[in-house]
Formats: sequence, C-alpha cells, structure tokens
Amino acid sequence: MNRRTFALSLVAGRLAAETAKDRGKRLVDKTIEALGGDAFRNMRTRTETGRAYSFYHEKLSGLSIARIYTKYIEPDGKSPIYELQRQVFGKKQEDAVIFTTNDGYDVTYRGAKPLTEQQVQQFRDTTLHDVFYILRERVSGPDFEVEGGGADFVENQPAQIMDLFDSENRNVRVWVNSDTFLPVKQRFTRWDPIINDRREEVTRYSKYRAVGNNVMWPWVIERERDTEKIFVLYSDHVTVGDALPDSMFELPNGIKMLSRSK
Repeated sequence: MNRRTFALSLVAGRLAAETAKDRGKRLVDKTIEALGGDAFRNMRTRTETGRAYSFYHEKLSGLSIARIYTKYIEPDGKSPIYELQRQVFGKKQEDAVIFTTNDGYDVTYRGAKPLTEQQVQQFRDTTLHDVFYILRERVSGPDFEVEGGGADFVENQPAQIMDLFDSENRNVRVWVNSDTFLPVKQRFTRWDPIINDRREEVTRYSKYRAVGNNVMWPWVIERERDTEKIFVLYSDHVTVGDALPDSMFELPNGIKMLSRSK
C-alpha cells in the first residue's frame, strides 16, 4: 500500500467512525464560525433595508420598500422567543407590524390592531425554526439535538445536511455550502389549522456579505410554501449593532386599541 492510498484509507476510516451526532456537531460549529463566530452569537440588533416582493399563486401581488428591525433580548423563562421585531413596509416609519415575545400588532394612524392568533403563531413557528435563530439562541440548550445527514447538491452547489431537533418535536433540515459552511436552504413543516393539514415551508439564502464586526448575513432571502414562492427580500443595506431603543418594539403611549381581526 503506497502512502497516498494509506492516507485515503485513514480518512475513510475516520468518516466511517463519525456518528450522525458527531457530524451534526461538527457542522454546527463550522456554520457558526462561518457566520462570524462570537460576533454572530453576540449580535444584539440587526436592521435590514431593501425591497420586499410578495406573491400569490406564483404571481406578484405586492412590492414595497422594506425595513426589518430585529432586537435580541435576554431570556425571561416565560417564552422561547428571545427576539423582538418591527416590520415596516412602505415609506411611513410609524406604520408597522410589531412582534413581541408573545403577541403582535398592526400599527397605523388608526390605532393598533392585535394580529390574529394564527398570524402570531406563524411568526413564532417561523422564528423557532429559523436556522440563524437556532444557531444563535437554541442549539446549545439541553433540549436540542443535531444530526449530520450527509452530502447533497442544492441551489447548484455542493452542500452538507444537518437536521435540528428540539424537545417539542420541531425539526428543521438545513443545507450548508460544503466550502463556505453558510446556510443555503432550510425546510420544515408546520400544522395549519385553516386547511387542517401540514404545510411545507422552505427558505433559500444567498448573496452573503460581511456586515458589522464580520457577521456574514444573506442579502437575498426567498420563502416558499408548499412549493409556491410567497416572499422575497432583496436587501440593499444591512447593519448590526445599531442602538435600537425598546420603544421601537412597543406600542406608542395613548394609541387607540382596535379590535382583533378574526
């Protein structure tokens, strides 16, 4: 046996001995490092500005200027959601959709209308299955497991698969680029009480750029539901670490409260 053959046999032996959990841990560590390591894990705020497109049955149904403000908060032990979000679609900063840890509101000049339970639950499901949120907030917790699923080819690039599980039976499959270890696609299913069936949610990530203190973030995010495109965000500007006051994620004092939508 020559030296090259011997070296290849050693590598093959190591890979064969590596368990699915070993592969999963290795992929998680490499992905977190690729996203910026400590800079990513310690990111407190993020602002994404660009163009948002919404689709219905694969046809464009809306286009607007988008500003999405995200702020991570300390866990309070009452909710698994540790982030606040303010979504502004259009030119008026005062018109926004605000998501707190437990609720959501549509804020306009008319007042604040609580979002439906389904809308709030959909935001919670999306957040708890989001690969970036999981890697930053949840993957190191005792109720989380990761398995490596082997090699694949997605989005015209070689990828490796990791499956993420929690104690509430949530599962998300993530594909990371085999060279950069940046997420390129994720997929999960959720129960939709309106259609009384499960729906498949797929998100694709591309055009990564370094922002802030070397945090890598995708500037193009595309979402699909049951194989149909529903939303695309093309960011023109992304920043992290901005001083976003708590008031951005709270209802204005004295605002009129409207009836919740059905």
